[in-house]
Amino acid sequence: MKKGIHPDYHPVVYVDISSGDEIVTRSTQTSDKIRTIDGVKHFEIHCDITSFTHPFYTGKQKLVDTAGRIDKFRRKYNRPAAK
Repeated sequence: MKKGIHPDYHPVVYVDISSGDEIVTRSTQTSDKIRTIDGVKHFEIHCDITSFTHPFYTGKQKLVDTAGRIDKFRRKYNRPAAK
């Protein structure tokens, strides 16, 4: 790899502020808060939404009613329903 063209890559802990869950990983992001985990200094970054609280990952996502859209299309273009 060429020297000096890649950003600095640091250990980071992402903290979900609504649930308190943590994700330990590496990133180019930094912060003023530093926490030591298993003898390694990690930057602590607080997030509003993570995979612990996002509706897609928790299974509480609302589904869109596509049947209503299909019926509306058929009424608009006067197409009979498939048998």
